Parts: sequence; C-alpha cells; structure tokens
Amino acid sequence: MTMSTRPVGETLDHPSSSKGPGESELRADVRAFLAHRRDRHGFRPHCDSWMTSPSPEFSRALAERGWIGMTWPEEYGGRGRPERERLVVIEELLAAGAPVAAHWFADRQVGPALLKLGTPAQRRLHLPAIARGERFFAIGMSEPDTGSDLASIRTRARRVTGGWTLRGTKIWTSHAHLAHYMIALVRTSPPDSGRRHEGMSQFIVDLSAPGVTVRPIVTLDGAHHFNEVVLDDVAIPDDGLLGREGEGWAQVMAELAYERSGPERFMSTAPLLFALARRVGVPHPALGELLAELRTLRRLSREVADSLERGEPPSVRAALVKDLGSRFEGRVVSTARALAPVEPDAGSEDDYTRLLAEAVLHAPDATLRGGTNEILRGIVGRELVSR
Repeated sequence: MTMSTRPVGETLDHPSSSKGPGESELRADVRAFLAHRRDRHGFRPHCDSWMTSPSPEFSRALAERGWIGMTWPEEYGGRGRPERERLVVIEELLAAGAPVAAHWFADRQVGPALLKLGTPAQRRLHLPAIARGERFFAIGMSEPDTGSDLASIRTRARRVTGGWTLRGTKIWTSHAHLAHYMIALVRTSPPDSGRRHEGMSQFIVDLSAPGVTVRPIVTLDGAHHFNEVVLDDVAIPDDGLLGREGEGWAQVMAELAYERSGPERFMSTAPLLFALARRVGVPHPALGELLAELRTLRRLSREVADSLERGEPPSVRAALVKDLGSRFEGRVVSTARALAPVEPDAGSEDDYTRLLAEAVLHAPDATLRGGTNEILRGIVGRELVSR
C-alpha cells in the first residue's frame, strides 16, 4: 500500500504562526527529497521514527542537503540557518516517518551543547563530522535501579594523571550500538546530604575505547534500539570533560529544553494520524479535534524554538510541550482504535495496520522518555509558585 503525502502536506502547510522568508520553499524541497527517497529506496513510514528507525545512509543524504546541523555556524560545518527553518525540516521528516534515528541525538542536543559548552578543539573535532552525517552520538543519563531519579546516578569519574577514569553503567541508551561517542552524566564528587544535584559532570566518551561494553536491550516487539553501556575504568583525557566540572546537572537541565520541546514530542504518531485520516475518508469531529490540537502544539514548539534562538531558557514551556504532546499522542492511538479498529500487526503489508501496531507498542514510552509527566508538571508548578 502506497501512502500519499497529500493529507500530511495540507495539515502542515498552514503554520500556526507567521512564516519566515523561504519556509514554504524549504518545505516543498524537503517533500520532494522524501518523495524521491521513497521512490528510489522504498522506505516505509514508521511511528517513532526518530527512536526506532536508524539509517546511516539516509542521515548522510540529509547531510548532503545541509539538513543536519543546519543552524550551526558555517565554521563548524553548519549552514547558519534560523531555528524555524530547522523546525520545518524536522516536521516534514517526522510526518513522513523517515528513518532519522541515527543522527537524531547528535543533531538535536549534542551539537547545541558543544556550541555552548565545548572547547574550540571539541567543536572542531565533532561538529563538522556530525554535520556531514559521519558521527553519531548517544546520551548516557539513566542508570539501573534509579528510575526517573536522575540525581541518584552512581557512575563515577575518578581523577588520574592526564584525565579521568569512568566506572558505572548507563541504561536505555538509544542507538549506542550505532553511535561513535556518548555524552555521559557522572559523579565527579560524592553528593552532600540534601544537595544531590551537586558534584555531577559531563564527559565525552569514545564508545570504541577499551573498557566500554555495549549490550543490547531487545524490546517486546523484537526491536533493538535500547542498550546498556558498561564503563569499566574507561580512560577519559582531560579534554574529554564537557563544560565545567561539577556543573553537569545545570548543563543537562539546559539541554533538556531541546529534548523536550521538539516536534517529536507530538509528531511521533503523525504517520498513524494521517493514515487514519485517509482510512476514515470523511471529516470526523474526533479527527478535527486532534488536528486542532496538533496545530496548537506546533505553535508552542515554534515559540520554544524562537526562545532558544534568542538564548533564553524556555524550560517551563519545553516541559509543557512534552507533557501535552505525550498525552496528545496517546489520544491519537485511542482515536485510531475507536474510529478504524483493526487487529494491530507490526508485520502487515497494510500501512495503517502496521502503524497502529507500532503506536500501540510504543505508547507507554511517551510519558516516560524525556522525563515523566509527573516530573514535568512539578517543573511547571514550581515556576508558577515562584512568580
């Protein structure tokens, strides 16, 4: 079954805030690129494509068009384009369910972190390679037996002559088996009682280094995108520290604005939503409500992108995007099951049936990854109380 992109385009053609110069042309360019890739390489759309569908070859093709690192300075391999143009590209890739997972974390948060915190040498080493689609990164935050309490991490970095050694374990590390490097949050000093958020630092870890073991975690659907990464006295040179020692918590919280506010927080199920619209074939109030909500979330995400471009910390609005977006995606799944019920089958040749199966299987992830909804509401609540 071939899926037309026409309904997708009609929905995304009407931004919920003003267009910048060239946005319409860029959107058309991305669609033409995707149509060509589908015709030549036959990729099928996937829900959660930024998590579950890595293709290094596709990432390199995007890089050739200047669509990885596109907001970064040209001296580091970027194109110096505005955040809103990057948002256009991301929306179209997610709507098409394109296989973007290989480069996703490097483009979304590692690059901005290096630009803000990295040394000139770190930027020169990593950013041009990321922008060429030749270097991929994983993010090492979560650890076994810690749940959502990031402050309880136990991985330690110990000072040695010429650098550090890292010992500990990271878990749920997406695509570490494909990545070349990992940004790891670890403890560089023990926490004082009541001050658990102090004494953390971030390090750039070469995943091919001695002492690094990457073990696959296979999910219920048989897929492998999560991993456990074991660090057994891994040597890190002095220039492997990202940012300032002891300020890892603040650095991570700033980076989470990129992780929580992007279109992937409400467009991971977009391929299913548009397939549902084609399946139903006529206007339906429930579909109208979902599309109106999608429009609102797009506007909020654009406002966060504007704040990031101005250098403002949009942590509260980013938390809202993630909280509202994860609940929206749950409603997409429940609405699909109610309006066009089929037996979900991840191996089906029918795209709607397959996409519904993917969305059902991945639905529990939405309220966990990037911070649980309860944690995010706490962030928003604390901000309201402090005003």
